[in-house]
Amino acid sequence: MRAELKKKIAAVCEQKMAAKGNSVGLSFYAFFANKNSQPDLLMEAATWWIQTHQLDHFEKASKVLALIKAES
Repeated sequence: MRAELKKKIAAVCEQKMAAKGNSVGLSFYAFFANKNSQPDLLMEAATWWIQTHQLDHFEKASKVLALIKAES
């Protein structure tokens, strides 16, 4: 996954956790303001989420952040 997307995912996870606590859940759609404005990045995130890590539709932001940090 490209570095730009990893940074975006980490930032969104950190923002959501700061606002709603460590148990907040999110889906990969949370990383995109308009879900159709960046189809290549959306598919890259979806592939990482669904195929690479076999995550459920909603996962805890803390889990997603840990996965991103482990890959950096």
